[in-house]
Amino acid sequence: MSLSGISVGSLLLIALIVLLLFGTKKIRHIGGDLGGAIRDFKHGLHQGEEAPSAEASEVVTPKEDEARKD
Repeated sequence: MSLSGISVGSLLLIALIVLLLFGTKKIRHIGGDLGGAIRDFKHGLHQGEEAPSAEASEVVTPKEDEARKD
């Protein structure tokens, strides 16, 4: 079984070399960061699809902001 001329044995050898070079902690950290980035990207896509709320579209000038505080 081969994927574009790369055998399973070659893939395992590459994975072993990467593991030896970076170590398990570093690979786990990179995987967690990559997963978080993908999750944030998907969240951002879904957030852009939502209709803006009334609070988000309300523009408050500095004078109105001071009046609200009093």
